[in-house]
Amino acid sequence: MTNVTEIVESLALPIVERENMELVDVEFVKEGTDWFLRVYIDKEGGVDLEDCVRINEQLSEALNEDDPIEQAYYLDVSSPGAERPLKKPEDYEKAIGKHIYVKTYAPVKDAKEFEGTLLAYDGVTLEIEVRVKTRKLKIEIPVDKIAMARHAVTF
Repeated sequence: MTNVTEIVESLALPIVERENMELVDVEFVKEGTDWFLRVYIDKEGGVDLEDCVRINEQLSEALNEDDPIEQAYYLDVSSPGAERPLKKPEDYEKAIGKHIYVKTYAPVKDAKEFEGTLLAYDGVTLEIEVRVKTRKLKIEIPVDKIAMARHAVTF
C-alpha cells in the first residue's frame, strides 16, 4: 500500500494553508475493526469546532475526488491538544524552553523515557533538562533515537 499519510498530507496541506492554519500531523490507524484517518490542525490562538468542520468538509471533498484509500475509514479533523506532538524541526525549535516528554527506541543514559525542559535543538540532538530526585541533569538525545516526542502538561 502506498503511504496513505503522505498522500493525505499532500491533499490536506494546501487546504489547511489556504485557511491560514498549520497541518500538524496526519495518522492512519486501525483501532479494533475500524480505520481512522486523523488530521491535526492548529493556528495562532488555537482551532475551534468551526475550523475543524471547515477543513473536514474541504478535505472530504478532495479525498472523494482522488479516492486514495481503499478501505472504509472515519475522517477526524481536530486540534493536536495541549500535548501536541513534536515531529518537524520547526516543532522542536518552537518548543525550546517548554516542558516536553520524549520516548526513545533505544536507551539513552540507561533510560528510554524523559520528561523535562527542552534547552536546545540543533537538528541532530535535543538537550533536555530533567529532574532526578533533587538534582537537575542535562541529557543529550540524538534525534534519530526518538520514537516520539510531545509537549507535556505540568500541574
